[in-house]
Amino acid sequence: MKGWMGKILRVDLTSGVLRDEILDPVAARDYIGGRGIGIYYLNRELDPACDPLAPENLLVMATGPLTGTGAPTGARYMVMTKSPLTGAITCSNSGGRFPTELKRSGYDGIILTGRADHPVYLYIHDGRVELREADHLWGQTTHEATDRLRGETDPKARVACIGPAGEKLVRFAAIMNDKDRAAGRSGVGAVMGSKNLKAVVVRGQQRVELADPERFKAFNTQILDTFKAAAKETPLGLTVNGTAGVVLTTQHLGVLPTKNWQQGTFDGWENIHGERLTEKYLVSNKACYACPIGCGRKTRVEDPDFAGEGEGPEYETIYAMGANCMIDNLAAIIKANYLCNELGLDTITMGATVACAMELVDRGYLSEKVVGRPLPWGDAEALVELTRQTGYREGFGNRLAEGSYRLAESSGHPELAMVAKKQEFPGYEPRGAQAMGLAYATSPIGGSHMRGDPAYFELFGVPEKVDPHEWKGKAKITKAYQDLSAAIDAAGLCIFFAVRNLAGKTLDVHPDGILEYLNAATGANYTLEELMQASERIITAERQFLVRTGISRKDDTLPRRLTHEPMPTGPAAGMVCHLEEMLDEYYEVQGWTPDGVPTAERLAALGLA
Repeated sequence: MKGWMGKILRVDLTSGVLRDEILDPVAARDYIGGRGIGIYYLNRELDPACDPLAPENLLVMATGPLTGTGAPTGARYMVMTKSPLTGAITCSNSGGRFPTELKRSGYDGIILTGRADHPVYLYIHDGRVELREADHLWGQTTHEATDRLRGETDPKARVACIGPAGEKLVRFAAIMNDKDRAAGRSGVGAVMGSKNLKAVVVRGQQRVELADPERFKAFNTQILDTFKAAAKETPLGLTVNGTAGVVLTTQHLGVLPTKNWQQGTFDGWENIHGERLTEKYLVSNKACYACPIGCGRKTRVEDPDFAGEGEGPEYETIYAMGANCMIDNLAAIIKANYLCNELGLDTITMGATVACAMELVDRGYLSEKVVGRPLPWGDAEALVELTRQTGYREGFGNRLAEGSYRLAESSGHPELAMVAKKQEFPGYEPRGAQAMGLAYATSPIGGSHMRGDPAYFELFGVPEKVDPHEWKGKAKITKAYQDLSAAIDAAGLCIFFAVRNLAGKTLDVHPDGILEYLNAATGANYTLEELMQASERIITAERQFLVRTGISRKDDTLPRRLTHEPMPTGPAAGMVCHLEEMLDEYYEVQGWTPDGVPTAERLAALGLA
């Protein structure tokens, strides 16, 4: 096999047995890799009824055939498992340097099962694999553990590990790699913690063999030239201000979720947007392996109340911990972001859960005595302290560690949790961006923009602008971006590969460039139709898993606030999200029943029957 390494590592943590397994070349072609290979194994081997924190749950770490090849943004890997936050599937994505090192260690992925009887870490190096004792690492932050592990293994090794949040089974704990890069969503870190696995350490020196190196090199040069030509005019200004620059767009379009999604504009937005981050706190850009964009932010805060240094925050963090909590203190948001990285927490769910708590207190549904202190909107100090408490499950943080849905439900008002399938939303208000509401509701992992993001159409005009307030016809756009995301996740690329500006040309929604890269790397000779069918196969296979867990149309929902309460102010004033109307069309274009179940004909056409 070319492009693929051709091997999967199986780790039974209960018995300590480690073994190599040949990657089925037919499955590799049909599912591509990454997210596709993850759902292939979960559907084959995991009981959908299992407890996500039980030893029986599978944790799959998978690269794609373009990971580590030098293709621009080809530095991603996926973590797939059953989520302790949602009870549904999850596929959490991360970049940095770890994914390339994992691929070059000789494996397309790792399948972890069982539970060790004491803390351990997995070390892959020089063609050897071993489980080592990790008692001395338990309780350490992700930064402390990473430094210690590189010291006792190889200074050039790359580390993916959990912090105290994962050890204490916080339902939205992340797996952090390269210290500050997160497989952040849905509690993958809690699953790793439930298995007593502190870290995966990899040192890889194998090269990824390409089927047609000359063809790959020529196409790579062409694509890199387009990135360079558009250096500072990328659609989102990513090189200049990182994703934090998105605050400007969402505020001006009235879709910046504010005050736990009660409104779509924030008066303090100028204090937290990307230009302010760049001007006041940016040290330098930071790029993942083989990335010409460099949207990562190395930052430093010198304010004595919130001093620190690290990476971030991203737009999603700024929305969740900033506007959503009515906090315009960027130094405090950055500090809370640093804590999330060190403790191993998803910043979106962390911020959204604090916002939910603030509204519960504001409405008198949650006693301030329970919180332990006043919790008014805009309390920057509380945000930082509650983030720390959550990572260690201390005090009120023990309740926040369950996520906003369980917090609101236990307080008698689940309707105040801004979630889909119990997972908190990213920062795009669907009352002012209709397709985003459909994407949130139908995402296989719950509220997410990374499993299909029609905001590129509705808000950023990539490849062309559509009316964000119109709901008719949005099902096709949503499906198109979900298909594109599946191809990107499976190939091992970053979503920003697909939103580059090609010297003034618009992009189709189909996987432009990915087809050429895959065929040069793997020799699989995909046609465009076959590649798109592989994307559809991945999405439908994920839906198969969800159906087996009992999920159907009743679960493809949004909070009543978004579907029945008109936006009070701003450009989207008077709008609600027309989810039910869009769902009918969506199921039809997917080839699913009106209840959201893939039809027998659809399954047969995709080879999933």
